[in-house]
Amino acid sequence: MRPINEQTILITGATDGLGRALAGELAAAGATVLVHGRDEARGRATVQELMDASGNDRVHWMRADFASLDEVRGLADQVIAEYDELHGLVNNAGIGTTLPGEGRRMLSEDGFELRFAVNYLAGYLLTRRLLPELIKSAPARIVSVSSAGQAPIYFADLMLEHHYDPVQAYCQSKLAQVMMTFDLAEELDPGAVTANCLHPGTFMPTKMVLAAGVTPVSTLEDGVSATLRLVADPELDGVSGRYFNGVREAEPHPQARDPEARRRLRELTDQLCGL
Repeated sequence: MRPINEQTILITGATDGLGRALAGELAAAGATVLVHGRDEARGRATVQELMDASGNDRVHWMRADFASLDEVRGLADQVIAEYDELHGLVNNAGIGTTLPGEGRRMLSEDGFELRFAVNYLAGYLLTRRLLPELIKSAPARIVSVSSAGQAPIYFADLMLEHHYDPVQAYCQSKLAQVMMTFDLAEELDPGAVTANCLHPGTFMPTKMVLAAGVTPVSTLEDGVSATLRLVADPELDGVSGRYFNGVREAEPHPQARDPEARRRLRELTDQLCGL
C-alpha cells in the first residue's frame, strides 16, 4: 500500500464518535480525509477543528443524509467529480437501537425500515457507486464498521413490518454489512481492493451507546486502533473477506457464511437500490 499521506480516504458518519476520532488520526498522519455527515454546521465545524488540530488542510466536508438514497448517490457523484483517486472507504455511518424512534418503527425517505436503510442500504449503494474509483486507485481498502450484535435476516419480512423490534432491526442491518463484505471479497482481486469488516469495541462511549443508557466497556481509543489497523496497516495488504472482533479475526453469525442467503440479500438489495 502507498504511504498514508498519499491516500484519500472517505469516512462516513465522521462528525462524532468513532468516525470523528478516526478522521483525526488519519488527518494527523497526513491523509486527505473526506468527512461525511448529515449536519452542515456540525460538519464544517468538525473539519475546521480537525485541520486546526492536525495542521493538515486536506480535510474536506461531504454532506449527505443516509436516510435518502438519492443523497447517497449525490455523495458518490461528488467524490467522483472532485477527487481523481480514492484509496479508502470506511462505512461507519449508522444509527443504534434507541434513537431515533425510541422503539417505534420508522421509515427512510424511500420508504424502507430506517435502520436497514441507513446502516446497510446506504453503505451498499455508496460502495457500489465508488467501486470503479477504488479499483482505479488500487491498492485500495473498503472497511465496514459492523457489530458483534448480529441477527439473522428474515427475508419474508425484511422491513420488519410485523412485530417490529429495534434491536432486531439494528442487528440484522449489521449482519447484512458482513454479508456485503464477504461478497465484495469474493468479487474483487485482493491485490487491488480488499474488503473487511469489524466489531470495533464493546459499548464504546459514543453518542449511540450513551443514548441507549449503556455503561461503556471498551474505550474509544480501542475502537479507533482496531479500525485504523484495517484502514492503514501494511501487514493487512491483500487480506480480504475477514470479520474482526477488535484486532482479532472472529466468526460472524452463521448466516454470513450461507451463499444462498447472501445471494438473496444481494439481489434484493440491488432491487431496493435501483442497481
